[in-house]
Amino acid sequence: MAHCPERVLPGRVMTELVTNDRVVGGITPEAARRAKELYDVFCDGEILLTDATTAEMAKLVENSFRDVNIAFANELSMICANLGIDVWELISLANHHPRVNILQPGAGVGGHCIAVDPWFIVAADPENSRLIRTAREVNDAKPEWVVDAVVRSIAGTPAPVVAALGLAFKADIDDLRESPARAIVARLADLQPHATILVVEPHVDVLPAELEGLDNVRLVSLEEALGAADCVALLVDHKAFRNPPALRSGAELIDTRGAWTA
Repeated sequence: MAHCPERVLPGRVMTELVTNDRVVGGITPEAARRAKELYDVFCDGEILLTDATTAEMAKLVENSFRDVNIAFANELSMICANLGIDVWELISLANHHPRVNILQPGAGVGGHCIAVDPWFIVAADPENSRLIRTAREVNDAKPEWVVDAVVRSIAGTPAPVVAALGLAFKADIDDLRESPARAIVARLADLQPHATILVVEPHVDVLPAELEGLDNVRLVSLEEALGAADCVALLVDHKAFRNPPALRSGAELIDTRGAWTA
């Protein structure tokens, strides 16, 4: 199945367009065969034929599987925060088991695939999709958990400055669709009108429309944001953010990706 398009790293996307295996479903066997002939023109991966319904379900299942596994990591991060455990160390230790491969937690789940596709399965069979629904609920709740952490960190500061690092839905792309970081910034700006939110997103030149019109949100350089911030929220682990900087004295760090604290 083709991955969702990403407007940064076009070389990788073009490589996957050619090399990925494809699940091709036709309304009739003849339709599937003819679609396979089209993919054979440019695709080196294996072309797997099935019916249209199964092909569509395969795509939804791929993304739901990833969503469930991310939800496990995100839930662990919240449990560990309450218990005073370093989640990054915990996951690293657990992953030494040969049959354990826990993913890394984050600020939530975004993009136009993983954050959306599981709901189609839930809608098709709500009675039997309890795990898939719960995973979606866990991942959808994570941004608000991050917002609460930021709000607690600036409580009592008269005119706090928050550096929000990253707006894309994952690292090193410019795609903001369904981005949890984008939702976090919007929520913070609404809850904390007295705060200034300095957004750093190296892959875009302008803020999205819902943030651009807010008086307390600005798109700035990394240096400017870190130099002024009372709280630094690392929301996306872009390469540009991966070298831990010296934070302003007294600044709180909320590292949702473990890039600076792992």
